[in-house]
Amino acid sequence: MPRRSSRLVLPVVALAASAVALAGCSTSAGAGAGDGTLRVVATTTQMGDVVREIVGDDAQVTQLLQPGQSAHSYDPTPEALTALANADVLVINGAGLEEWLDDTIEASGFDGELVDASADVHLHEGEAHDHGDDEHAEEEHADEATASDGHDDHDHGGTDPHVWSDPHQVVHMAETIGAALAAADPADAAAIEASTADYVAQLEALDEWVHASIEQVPAEQRLLVTNHDTFSYLAEATGITIVGSVMPSFDDNAEPSAADIDALVAAIRDSGVRAVFSETSIDPQIAQTIASEADVEVYSGEDALYADSLGAEGTPGATYVGSVIHNVTLIVESWGVEPLPVPDSLA
Repeated sequence: MPRRSSRLVLPVVALAASAVALAGCSTSAGAGAGDGTLRVVATTTQMGDVVREIVGDDAQVTQLLQPGQSAHSYDPTPEALTALANADVLVINGAGLEEWLDDTIEASGFDGELVDASADVHLHEGEAHDHGDDEHAEEEHADEATASDGHDDHDHGGTDPHVWSDPHQVVHMAETIGAALAAADPADAAAIEASTADYVAQLEALDEWVHASIEQVPAEQRLLVTNHDTFSYLAEATGITIVGSVMPSFDDNAEPSAADIDALVAAIRDSGVRAVFSETSIDPQIAQTIASEADVEVYSGEDALYADSLGAEGTPGATYVGSVIHNVTLIVESWGVEPLPVPDSLA
């Protein structure tokens, strides 16, 4: 299925025009608009959760994508455009994920501070399979970049945007977001900086648990097959070999050909992969078919992975931390090993 063009945003302008007009002109950057509450819009479920962890109840947070929605084919609603029109800060995943972003910004009239959470992350280019085991202590740095209020073209071509699969990278993302929100709200800067530090400590504890749990398994047995190319950052960080994906693409709207399916079934049989993982936001039928043909287990339904989207409230993946614990627990168990106990600070 071809990816939806971002031109689909344009008809929404007519639907939203009256709503944006009623909302008035977009607010200027910085807390102080209206009642002084900082207004933040986050694009994805992961970015929404990180922002809420950092600002708590001290800011008005609007999340554009809801649980189960794909960021690859999002069509903004009139309500989304209105929220953007009144936002002081827009937090995006970046790395080319939000291909609809530029048209959405133009349609809404947003002129606040744009924070690209991937600015301080080492990004993967192209498909990333068969990773070697990297040293956990190695720090990865991208080119110097800071949160910007410029509305640039965010399509990075072949960049893998699924940065959040590695908690170590989300540490950098949280620090980038926290610094930008503190600068946007000087009156609450100290509280934002403190909550950012607390959340970063949680993410670092999560990262340590992920590595310790996965490293119980010999590197040659850390084999993974998922619905689409979503976990390259986790794979690189922990020495997982991604044998293949049901949809050999970064886009979860892609469809595998018959040849793709046959090749993946053969790769599963040849490599000794024990399971195929579906994802909560993707129909599991093709994954189930491949697992059946390869005579391996399929993880779907409640045992699917949280990949492109977090889960609804009340599910194990309702928060970013919860989604990682859920995913790693299932992956490690599929290798025949129990993950280590989750630290109290994360429970």
